[in-house]
Amino acid sequence: MARIIVVTSGKGGVGKTTSTANLGMALAKRGRSVAVIDADFGLRNLDLLLGLENRIVYTALEVLAGECRLEQALVKDKRQSRLVLLPAAQTRMKDAITAEQMKQLVGMLGDKKYDYILIDSPAGIEQGFQNAIAPAKEALVVTTPEISAVRDADRIVGLLEANGIRNAHLIINRIKPAMVAQDKMMSVRDVQEILAIPLIGVIPDDEKVIVSTNRGEPLVLASEPSQQSLAGQALQNIVRRLEGEKVPFLDLTPPPDHFFSRLRRLFQPSE
Repeated sequence: MARIIVVTSGKGGVGKTTSTANLGMALAKRGRSVAVIDADFGLRNLDLLLGLENRIVYTALEVLAGECRLEQALVKDKRQSRLVLLPAAQTRMKDAITAEQMKQLVGMLGDKKYDYILIDSPAGIEQGFQNAIAPAKEALVVTTPEISAVRDADRIVGLLEANGIRNAHLIINRIKPAMVAQDKMMSVRDVQEILAIPLIGVIPDDEKVIVSTNRGEPLVLASEPSQQSLAGQALQNIVRRLEGEKVPFLDLTPPPDHFFSRLRRLFQPSE
């Protein structure tokens, strides 16, 4: 049986699609067979983050309409053959598909014996969200340590429970340890206390995420440890925890900014 996991957030722009792309890729690198579904009809982006936008011929809507077979719509990743994408239609609205139809799609994928099916949910709590969670058995709730994002995530946690999805875990994205130390950003503990679901990952803010997104190359593709960013390591660790490993969280404590180190920087000659 495939593990069917919806990746959701409530608020847009918190890194949900980036997380879906990287987690799917990291699972495939571990030898797992993975299908990722873009459930954001009208505003699909998962194909861009995976670098597969030019290979899409059919979408989930054509599958449901009987205009193509499921195999024709699935886009196999060119770097990890165990990873496939089922894209959303970009020219249709979120109400173009129903929750029952989403269950039907996931059921068809389940027959293909995937180890994981990851559903990238659209932001908000309207029909697109209801579609994305309908077939899911587990959830990963992504938030940034901002009060508006956390409040929206809290609403999502309540809706997941109301829909029978009680196996939910928390991913805190774009944490800035220096700002947390200065009491300018919510800490991991602050977010945990509000949302009260188990923590599965803390991803530090990282410029390399923007670069990887623009290139369509997920961070977790870096093969050498020296090339691996902290955010990439954090995403790899989330996958290890999903698989049952006990992995310590990365030490994101900022280095002490002593008075003398600030003096040295002040008087250090510029290049």
